[in-house]
Amino acid sequence: MVKALDVTQVYRACPEEAFDFDVTSELESLDMLSGHARARDALDFGTSMRSDGFNLYVLGHPGHGKHQLVGRFLAERSREEPTPPDIAYRYNFDDHTQPLHLLLPTGMGRVLRADLEQLTEELRSAIPAVFEGDEYQNRLQELKQAMGERQRDAIEAVRREAREHDILLLSTPNGFTFAPAGEDDRMMPPEEYEKLDKDDRERIEGTVQVLQKKLAKAIRHMPRLAKQLREQISTLNGEMLQAVIDAPLAELEERYADHGGVLDHLRALREAMLLHVDSFIADEPEMPPEAIFNRFQINLLVDHTGCEGAPVVYLDLPTHQHLVGRIEHHVHNGTLLTDYSLIRAGGLHRANGGYLVVDVRAMLMHAGAWETLKRVLRAGEIRTESLEQAYGLISTTTLEPEPIPLDLKVVLLGERLFYYLLCEHDPDFLELFKVQADLEDELDRNHGNQPLYARMVATLARESALRPLDRSGVAAVIERASRLADDQGKLTARHRALSDLLEEADHWAERADAKVISRTHVEKAVAQQLWRASRIHERSHEAIARGTVAIQLEGVVVGQVNGLSVMSLGDYAFGQPTRITATARPGPGQVVDIEREARLGGRIHSKAVMILSRCLASRFAPDTPLSLSASLAFEQSYGGIEGDSASVAEACVLISAIAGVGIDQRLAVTGSIDQHGRVQAVGGVNEKIEGFFDICQARGGVQGHGVLLPATNVEHLMLKREVRDAIAAGDFRVYAIEQLDQALELLTGLPPGERDEEGRYPAGSLNGRVVERLEAFQQAVKKSKGKESGKENDPQDGQASDDDGTDEERNDDQ
Repeated sequence: MVKALDVTQVYRACPEEAFDFDVTSELESLDMLSGHARARDALDFGTSMRSDGFNLYVLGHPGHGKHQLVGRFLAERSREEPTPPDIAYRYNFDDHTQPLHLLLPTGMGRVLRADLEQLTEELRSAIPAVFEGDEYQNRLQELKQAMGERQRDAIEAVRREAREHDILLLSTPNGFTFAPAGEDDRMMPPEEYEKLDKDDRERIEGTVQVLQKKLAKAIRHMPRLAKQLREQISTLNGEMLQAVIDAPLAELEERYADHGGVLDHLRALREAMLLHVDSFIADEPEMPPEAIFNRFQINLLVDHTGCEGAPVVYLDLPTHQHLVGRIEHHVHNGTLLTDYSLIRAGGLHRANGGYLVVDVRAMLMHAGAWETLKRVLRAGEIRTESLEQAYGLISTTTLEPEPIPLDLKVVLLGERLFYYLLCEHDPDFLELFKVQADLEDELDRNHGNQPLYARMVATLARESALRPLDRSGVAAVIERASRLADDQGKLTARHRALSDLLEEADHWAERADAKVISRTHVEKAVAQQLWRASRIHERSHEAIARGTVAIQLEGVVVGQVNGLSVMSLGDYAFGQPTRITATARPGPGQVVDIEREARLGGRIHSKAVMILSRCLASRFAPDTPLSLSASLAFEQSYGGIEGDSASVAEACVLISAIAGVGIDQRLAVTGSIDQHGRVQAVGGVNEKIEGFFDICQARGGVQGHGVLLPATNVEHLMLKREVRDAIAAGDFRVYAIEQLDQALELLTGLPPGERDEEGRYPAGSLNGRVVERLEAFQQAVKKSKGKESGKENDPQDGQASDDDGTDEERNDDQ
């Protein structure tokens, strides 16, 4: 008979003597990636590998706190790396729809922006002053006066020539006119002109015609003179403007002599001002001066002033625009307008030269974001455009900023499922993310790791500004970490669960006015966590305790056993017993799984039933057909059944139904079975045992009750205190089994019996009874077939008989 486990086997306590500190504040902080050697090496390799495509995907459970783990590592790594240049856009004077980028040494972007603002302010006052000054006005007046004199000289030359021929050149409101001169150089009256000889009149008219031609030629020359005047004024304006802007621009050109992009921008500014010099003089210019001054400025997208090392950017909302940036618009007179100053940086801009950290689940939830990231990584440049532009959904004219060269590492954070799905369904994924950093779910619990785990607990408490823990508190946290790992030899590596536990324990310590967190506070926090999540657990157990769900906990019943199942709701799981029943009768060797037939059984459950049916067939009828018709059912089960952890219980109840031997209802069973009758490990053993314990306690006490579980699950036991106390008192028992026979012996109280040399089981043994019953089933099947055969051959049953004997042949064939 298998012996029950003692209390030391169902729980591994953490001795406080193992620690050499009084409170965790004495301990040094620990690198939180300690224990994740594989992931740390992958992160180290991925961040130092500069070839294309060696971006990283950090795999782990959501409770790992991947963001904090990776963030700390990247923060340390980035301090040793150079700070990337500042990123800015400048106005493109050749094509305003294609702004040009500037890559400036760290911190220079802010300085350049300030210098250009100062230049603008200086020129905004200096340029009007020079054009309003006496020097400019005097020179302008000289040019105008000189041009006026040239115009007058041309007219005066015609006037003098006309006077030599006694003809006057007169100015009228409609222009110039010629008239013959009379006495005293006055215009000859018309009546005197009529008295002149015909020859004199003809001479005067001929002379006037010649003079008109010369006058017309002089007047036609006037626009050319006006053009010359404008050119002279423009040259003067340029000279004056050049004199104003030369000094400040020369100073900036000298200051930024080593930066070609800045020099290009300054040269473009000089040319633009000289090209639009009239804008600074005219009262209503076509382009106001402010429009020119606005183009002086740079749009500083990324300013790394004060940044130490490479940037580490976590993008919590990885949409298309938040990745590559966006181009904003403003409304003017009902029209949307934009320019280079409305370009906004995205996460890729801010992380360029460093690391961009993105949660893969969040990225896959936003349309276009994943394809955008892949396109950027493949192209090696950041192209700021809207999603509609990227997919050609709009045709309106908009800005097309010059792409910015990309040099960064992308670190994706996500669950393992997403990694494997992307590997399978996205052919580009492994080309772009060649490094996987797989975090450990559990850490080994040994004498070397427990002090390190204590330092990790101290680090978590210190980072969250919590009270320090004493040795009993650390021991309680380690024991809880083993329970969360469902393993005596492991500790959970999921930092979020530990952080939550410490914060809640600190709360209860504060309520108790304690200066340190002790075991009492940790256990209080654990109890409160379970209490808050246990409403459905209690309602389910209440239905069993009140008899609404029938679970028999006393007596011996044939064809009925208490199986154990686990219900998972979010991050909370609890166990409860399930009544499994079986029937057996003569038949064609078929075990009917009612759950599968009702489409309530999952694939793994169906596989387990097939395995146990083959196990029974090879065990009790290795050389003959199994004449059995049996059925298995989970009573009062109204949802899906999945898993193989009930296959040992199903095998036991099926054997009980075949042999007609009762099963002790005080015991519950869990475990998986293989085709050779070996018992295999299952999950959730702690919850299953505690669930059965709670039901027994609610129904009158746990005295004499117990649970059978696979021996390979013993190292997973971390049972709660109430169960341990009952085991220590001998009231509740836990048995570890390795073979199906051990379970049968415990449940039925009968020795299973072993085969002798002839392959027979001892008479009176459980297996012997099963064989005898199956032989009886076989005889019943044969007898039934014989009766059916005889009925078919009896002429009195109305069966016609042919003379050629075909009926006899047909019956022989049957």
